[in-house]
Amino acid sequence: MRIYLDHNATTPAHPMVRDAMVRVLTEDVGNPSSVHYYGQRAKAAMDDARAALAALVDADASDIVFTSGGTEADNMAVRGALAARAPQGRRHFVTSAIEHEAVLTTARALERDGWPVTIVPVGLTGVVDPADVAAAITSETALVSIMHANNEVGTVQPIAEIAALARSAGAWFHTDAVQSVGKLPIQLRAWGAAGVDLLSLSAHKFNGPQGTGALWVRRGIKLSPIVTGGRHERSRRPGTENVPGIVGMGVAAQLAAQDMVASATATAHLRDHLEQSLLSKIDGAVVNGNPLARIPNTSNISFDGVEAESLLIALDLEGIAVSTGAACSSGTLEPSHVLRAMGVPQARTRNSLRFSLGRGTTMNDVEAVITVLPGLVDKLRRLTRSAAAVR
Repeated sequence: MRIYLDHNATTPAHPMVRDAMVRVLTEDVGNPSSVHYYGQRAKAAMDDARAALAALVDADASDIVFTSGGTEADNMAVRGALAARAPQGRRHFVTSAIEHEAVLTTARALERDGWPVTIVPVGLTGVVDPADVAAAITSETALVSIMHANNEVGTVQPIAEIAALARSAGAWFHTDAVQSVGKLPIQLRAWGAAGVDLLSLSAHKFNGPQGTGALWVRRGIKLSPIVTGGRHERSRRPGTENVPGIVGMGVAAQLAAQDMVASATATAHLRDHLEQSLLSKIDGAVVNGNPLARIPNTSNISFDGVEAESLLIALDLEGIAVSTGAACSSGTLEPSHVLRAMGVPQARTRNSLRFSLGRGTTMNDVEAVITVLPGLVDKLRRLTRSAAAVR
């Protein structure tokens, strides 16, 4: 028996998603830009998916731009906004220290190329202070990008308030909502009025296929393209669309919209039970981030005296999959940049695990972790003490 608690890295595609994608691969084989029967069937399938995704985030379908995933959507927003606004004398970019690497690495690359960049710090709660963002914005700020929900600790940011600050200063506002779409209600019509101009999402975070995502672009925002080619996606993103992936994302969006509130409530209950049980059974266990302002499926816990990598491997040998942080940074021994940015003590940045639940997680799964993990922590602590004594 295997237990999967790494849904923030990727979620299993729903069976209905897989069926829809297979249908497209076998029946709707045309290029959606072609005018013949097969092309128009593919276009119609893609249009239906666009409408379903727009309904999930309360947006107009025509404002949705399909991408290859969240990273491309983030790059399209950040690089496209800066290039579009540079002729107006606005070249400055503001973001936070806990963003996903898709934004932070892009920010560093832009800085090396001469773009002025300000990275706003965060405190121990992992929540960005709007006052810090306001202090960073100047008359030359082109774009502010603050994620909606953090992928490692789950904290939810006050983006409506920050977006309003950006708009009042003439800056555009982008939010990476990859971890929140499908988990929390997204109301882009209201958010657009408040000041949100761009929003990134990715299908594989809400039981859709990998390699498919989207960028919502508020009507009136004109981004400079980061890739040149044909006139696909209303000349906003060239290249033949991934029709099977897009159709799968549309089905996933419909499923998420149907049971989001009930699913969030049930998942939060399981997450809280897991968290409270582990804290009561394991001395030196501490939750990282704000325990209230976070998405319902995520718990990041530090276990004093244990290396996270060792604990992750021990859990995997027991058939339990968790994570030490962002999947895009896995394979490295570097401590989490999110926890470091929050000011978490150095030792805790190296002994933290992320538990991220999702569709299909059961109470039996949670109880299995509660049963196994305390013993593993105790065993690893004893081994660590023994190794230290030998040295």
